Amino acid sequence: MIDLEHAHPLDDPVGSSLRGAHRRFAQQRGRILRYRPDVARFIAYPAHPDARDWHDLAELVGPGVEFTLRNYTDDPPDPVHLLRRFEVVQMTGEDIRDADADADAAGVEVLDDADVPQMLDLVERTRPGPFFASTIDMGTYLGIRHDGRLVAMAGERMHPAGWTEISAVCVEAGFRNRGLATTLVGAVAEIICTRGDVPFLHASSINHNAIALYESIGFRHRARPVLSVMRFGDPT
Repeated sequence: MIDLEHAHPLDDPVGSSLRGAHRRFAQQRGRILRYRPDVARFIAYPAHPDARDWHDLAELVGPGVEFTLRNYTDDPPDPVHLLRRFEVVQMTGEDIRDADADADAAGVEVLDDADVPQMLDLVERTRPGPFFASTIDMGTYLGIRHDGRLVAMAGERMHPAGWTEISAVCVEAGFRNRGLATTLVGAVAEIICTRGDVPFLHASSINHNAIALYESIGFRHRARPVLSVMRFGDPT
């Protein structure tokens, strides 16, 4: 297992984010760090968690609430229940292409707090991954509208040192295959690069269409972490 105390920022993006740019969202007990639950459900934990760490995690998370551990592949101790485990592809964007013209042509706009209800509705319909009421506070989110309705979006999520994650990439079903996701990912990446960071992202290892899209923009494969979704309490 990777020594998270001395890891590359992208090997422990949760911990690097919460100890740095996202410390305002951090909740801590002992050696466990977590995002505030209305922002994200990711946990930073030591490379070899002991009984005290699991106790502190239980105190932070509480019963019945799903949380995610990165690259924890052992069987969790009682009363922790493993709900699902899956592999993702981590990709980095050192060589992405310029997206300025595409963004202007597509009518890309910056989203704000007033757009959160539409963002949550779009996420509910497209299921890009976890997105909560205050996830928008993690960074800049961009969207594309049709007749005033939000039909596509992407934005910034974790912010480990020197890097920024692109996430919540989603397009309403009737507007797919028009290049909107490519445009939005490229536009968010441009914001990140202008700030001096390097963009990165994650995709399910079986989402071959998304991976091909990111490759076409210039993202390169870096790692294949495993995510374990767990919960304290009743497994049902």
